Amino acid sequence: MTDNTVPQADPNPTIVVAVDGSAVSYQAVAWAALDAARHGCPLRIVTSICAPVGPSPTVALSAEDMAWLESEGERVVGEATRIASETLPGEGVPMSSEVTTEPIITHLIALSRHARMVVLGSRGLGALRRGLLGSVTTAVTHHAHCPVAVIHSTAAADPISARQPVLVGVDGTANSVAALELAFQEASLRKTGLTAVHAWSDVSGPYMPMAGWETLQEQEHATFAEEMAGYAERYPDVPVRRILVKDRPVRSLVDEAEHAQLVVVGSHGRGGFLGMLLGSTSNALLHAVDCPIIVVRGE
Repeated sequence: MTDNTVPQADPNPTIVVAVDGSAVSYQAVAWAALDAARHGCPLRIVTSICAPVGPSPTVALSAEDMAWLESEGERVVGEATRIASETLPGEGVPMSSEVTTEPIITHLIALSRHARMVVLGSRGLGALRRGLLGSVTTAVTHHAHCPVAVIHSTAAADPISARQPVLVGVDGTANSVAALELAFQEASLRKTGLTAVHAWSDVSGPYMPMAGWETLQEQEHATFAEEMAGYAERYPDVPVRRILVKDRPVRSLVDEAEHAQLVVVGSHGRGGFLGMLLGSTSNALLHAVDCPIIVVRGE
């Protein structure tokens, strides 16, 4: 068993990736390894062998059962380490692995206090045999103290995906600022462009208020311009495409995500764009977007 002590604050924080032996969790490892190389930061691979908990009566595990779980845990992180190493030939990214006996949700949230990012597969076997999308992904996305990346069936690491832009949703809130900052950084590191979507209505279709609509539209244009100000100077290498649309935010993001290698959104917002993220909006995005998605919590 490796040390499961929560790391202290680090000037170059680690990317933490959870792995459980499922194919999608190994895709998450490959994605996390590539992102660690881009950021020049360490990679920490984590799995849990915590016994299932539930209503009484519970079954106590024998010494033989625990030995098997420990062996399985080491096998899973060993395979993940091999995949990460083969993904990064010659990159020299520092890697560590951990098999914890703590519940995976609790442990990942604790690690997130000092991590650059937590990376999860969108679904899997969970703590060696339980669902990763659902309880684990939902809980960690809700409560993590750092950005959370959710990887679907592909790590979007192929040459075609690498040419596609990073997509970010903006709405003028503190969470939007944090999402924009991370999205520009990722686009710069990936040497690609950025598509910024500002959707300012929860109502789809041709219906709109007759009185005051033009004023509202002008206000939204001004808000969009203000929140994008300064990034061109800070990231001159990132071409930016701006989309201001009166439409449901989920539909706007899903449509644009078909042409993106990564989606970045804030953890919640003002209501007109991401007010229900981590609720209905996040569920829709997590199930409808195929490319990796990062949820960013504002200060």
